Amino acid sequence: MPSFPDRDPSPRRKVLIFEPDIEGHSLEWLDHLVTFAAAGNGDTEVWVAAPEELCRSLAQVTSSRVHFAPLTPLQRRLCTSRRLSLAALARWWTMRRHLEQSGVDQGFFLTLDLLSLPLALGLGVGGRKLSGILFRPSVHYGEIGPYDPSWRERLRDMRKGLLYRLMLSNPAVDRVLSLDPFFPLHAHTHYRRGEKVQALPDPAHPSTAAVNGEDGGDFVPTGRVGFLLFGYLAERKGPLAVLEALALLPTEIARRTAVLFAGRVDPLLRDRLERQQQELAALQPDLWFRIDDRRLDRAELAALVRRSDVVLAPYQRFVGSSGVLLWAALNGRPVLAQDFGLVGRLTREHRLGISVDSSDPEQIANQIMRMVECGPQTFIDRPAAERFAAAQTPHRFASAVLSV
Repeated sequence: MPSFPDRDPSPRRKVLIFEPDIEGHSLEWLDHLVTFAAAGNGDTEVWVAAPEELCRSLAQVTSSRVHFAPLTPLQRRLCTSRRLSLAALARWWTMRRHLEQSGVDQGFFLTLDLLSLPLALGLGVGGRKLSGILFRPSVHYGEIGPYDPSWRERLRDMRKGLLYRLMLSNPAVDRVLSLDPFFPLHAHTHYRRGEKVQALPDPAHPSTAAVNGEDGGDFVPTGRVGFLLFGYLAERKGPLAVLEALALLPTEIARRTAVLFAGRVDPLLRDRLERQQQELAALQPDLWFRIDDRRLDRAELAALVRRSDVVLAPYQRFVGSSGVLLWAALNGRPVLAQDFGLVGRLTREHRLGISVDSSDPEQIANQIMRMVECGPQTFIDRPAAERFAAAQTPHRFASAVLSV
């Protein structure tokens, strides 16, 4: 049973932040929120309901404004179930229990997408208010760029549109924060109570200064152009498409190219990735290629981004935003990104690099060749990239989330 502090009559606003996942952005974003609250910014007291590992990592921040309530193993298991309807209902119920136990009257889901189902059904939390971050709106993609959806994508968008409409009508829903800056206008014009949807800056990591002892190791070898794909390496990130593209490079380009995949590999992908890596080594002996299969901390990632020449974001029709764009822009590195959806729109609009049909390995290979031959910096507008990154800061992110 989680331990909560005694209820007190303090006038501070209180919010309980709920996140059952440990992969991806969770630790970094919770760190931004906890640091913001502990520094006395605003007048908000924060409770964090998250896996014990995350709470332990964040517990170095000590403040009367910050409290931790680790999820039980059963709560975490149910909330991360592969049966999405079960996970959705478990997250709603667990949030309700934690709000009742803590006496907090504002709940915030760090990831709201799954909750659209129970909230569309009208479920509440005993008169308390709920908010959260919506990661994957795609119903407006036809309005922000080329969009030729498959029948599955059309069905998905119809389902999302219905759930969003019903979710916004739920009186328990206070705010829906969107990392997609184009979605709020769509919501305002298409949904009753669409004014609940507000834009949220996607926080870039603030440090671009070199860290002692962190030079990215031997990446990139002298005389080569370094391409970096980092983060949790799942199939949707495009690593298999990149390997296919690398196999197509001419020998003279391959010997001038270095590619690093850095991050934990999805267990479901590991065998295929290793098999393609072995095939690539036989086809392209002059290519420098490595996979660093582990979770890297932010200092290591920052060093690798600084050491790289190009950041890869060849997602496979990925819906939503990507912090990879911000890491690259903040460090003045061009991206080679998908042309689909929000990632493609931001890449083009802010001139962050090249957007390409990342489902086609030949197109990826052609753009890699261009970047090696012409020089990576040819493909980024650094002042525009700096302006883009400057508007996306952890402070602005935390301030918006905790403005309950």
